[in-house]
Amino acid sequence: MRKGRGEIIKLSALFEKYKTTLKAPQGIVVDCFCEVIEELLRYPISKEKVKYVVHTKTLKINAPGALKSEIQIRKKEILAHMKGRLGQESSPSEIL
Repeated sequence: MRKGRGEIIKLSALFEKYKTTLKAPQGIVVDCFCEVIEELLRYPISKEKVKYVVHTKTLKINAPGALKSEIQIRKKEILAHMKGRLGQESSPSEIL
């Protein structure tokens, strides 16, 4: 649909094209993961303990066993939050 001159367009609609085609850099994905973990689990995790492999869309965590277990239990919830923030194309698909 073509918008006529003077019609109001939502700001989010202007960036929809870029959300579907651009991928977030590795650092952004790691930052997002750390934020989600802190919000959901109330446990801060440093960015140095998280690595993201872009071509496999996998997050690898070097953390204490209890935290890793909790992350695995709530993996679907964490990935869903990350999809909401980063978009389908940029979000990871696996957490190890």
